[in-house]
Amino acid sequence: MASPTTLTVQTTVAAAPEKAWELFTRPEHITQWNQASEDWHTTTATNDLREGGSFSYRMEAKDGSFGFDFAGTYRQVEPYSLIAFTLNDGRLVEVKFEPSGNGTAITETFEAESENPVEMQQMGWQLILDNYEKYAGLQS
Repeated sequence: MASPTTLTVQTTVAAAPEKAWELFTRPEHITQWNQASEDWHTTTATNDLREGGSFSYRMEAKDGSFGFDFAGTYRQVEPYSLIAFTLNDGRLVEVKFEPSGNGTAITETFEAESENPVEMQQMGWQLILDNYEKYAGLQS
């Protein structure tokens, strides 16, 4: 069996690692930024941020035509530095938070799924991270 394709997206936010982490992990913030386009939204988010804990974000088209749960289990949590998890479909994801100038660089590395083109997945994850960056800028 071939190894999965690994993709990376990144951004830098104008917030200290502690604030960037809070905005990235707390459900009340996740529901504000976790969408790739204006016609989607995250209706609910739960997050038990600890090794062995789980998370679930309900993502839906605003017109009600489609929705899915983005969910998984944490493998490693190093506060303000690293989050590693396994999605419910078995794919691995790693999110790094690193101080960068007056802000925090965030790098997400994830295994692509086989249903959609890798370019589309890369773009979708980057658009979500770009929304996070915009939201973080409004919270500073």
